[in-house]
Amino acid sequence: MSLIVHHLNNSRSQRILWLLEEIGAPYEIRYYDRDPATNLAPPELLAVHPLGKSPVIEDDGRVITESGAITEYLCERHGGGALVPERGTDDHISHLEWLHFAEGSAMTPILLRIYTARLGEAAAPIEPRIAQQLDAHFAYMESRVGANGHFIGDSLSAADIMLSFPAEIAIMQGLAPRYPKLAAFVNGCHDRPAWRRAREKGGAYYGY
Repeated sequence: MSLIVHHLNNSRSQRILWLLEEIGAPYEIRYYDRDPATNLAPPELLAVHPLGKSPVIEDDGRVITESGAITEYLCERHGGGALVPERGTDDHISHLEWLHFAEGSAMTPILLRIYTARLGEAAAPIEPRIAQQLDAHFAYMESRVGANGHFIGDSLSAADIMLSFPAEIAIMQGLAPRYPKLAAFVNGCHDRPAWRRAREKGGAYYGY
């Protein structure tokens, strides 16, 4: 098997396993566990990529990083264009926007909250700004979930898979009452057989 996913437990690489299950591409998982004290990735990942992050995939020896790039690559190379709207359409432009929003915009305040939580009182001066940005990004996502439970079109897209992680973070932070459409979106993702297969194969994932 030539396609390998370097998978870190409780991480964004869970989305890549889900994507692969949706498109039906065969793959191998190499597992890495976070340090139970620091919650950091193990040093073994540094041997895969200098930043020691996950997800990372290898395909016929080519190492590919960055969730958005991996998602686009897998849909094109192994999915036959599945889960991607037709090129040249408005939906395809929206798909690109949302695909990269998931990491380029939504994750910034999420990561700031995670990092500053370790600072205790020292984080107080910037906490209001972080809270405002989290609310702005989650509210924006809430406003764009369609009546069909997807962000684009009438069926699951790769952008939905990318957006599942920040949406899950919102729900894990206890914000389901404030963002009911995001909560329904997350439930819809988790109800998919491919998501359940990926969760079974991937192991520990934030209690889901």
